[in-house]
Amino acid sequence: MVPLLIVLLLALLLFGAGFALKILWWVAIVVLVLWLLGFLVRSGGGRWYRW
Repeated sequence: MVPLLIVLLLALLLFGAGFALKILWWVAIVVLVLWLLGFLVRSGGGRWYRW
């Protein structure tokens, strides 16, 4: 019974970590796109953020 609980807990933990990592990848992509847009806008003229 205990090994079954350990395996289920480990599977749940790995599933949660994978889901969190997937969300972190999407956040990183959004930040990269915003940074690139800011770089292009800045090179084109005004500066609309203070990074």
